[in-house]
Amino acid sequence: MKTYLPTEEEISKKKWFLVDAEGKTLGRLASRIAMVLRGKHKPIYTPSVDCGDFVVVVNAGKVAVTGKKLTDKMYYTHSGYPGGLKAKSLGNLIEEQPEEAIKRAVEGMLPEGSLGRKMIKKLKVYAGANHPHRAQNPESLTGLA
Repeated sequence: MKTYLPTEEEISKKKWFLVDAEGKTLGRLASRIAMVLRGKHKPIYTPSVDCGDFVVVVNAGKVAVTGKKLTDKMYYTHSGYPGGLKAKSLGNLIEEQPEEAIKRAVEGMLPEGSLGRKMIKKLKVYAGANHPHRAQNPESLTGLA
């Protein structure tokens, strides 16, 4: 039995999907998006090859979070200088930068390294309902919790 490797032609066929995040749970939404970005929904999936599709997320500011994560979950950044540690709760992050909250959740579910960096570039997140990708005719991504 031979190992199957997708051809360049199969890999280059990328679809566009549209996801409305309004009322969806953040973690469940992020895991489904990460699966599509990796290409695990396709029969040609190969772990070492970027065969995933593009995903456009709208209404990122209206995403739902369960439990006390809005106050308890913290995101940290460091400037590299002494005393440069900054902490922001998930509630503040969704309020100020809703795109960043979804992007960080998805990024944590993708592989590390150059392959993961290529995959995260295919994620387009917007706080409102409008997006500039209408020309790509994104189809609705079904099966989200």
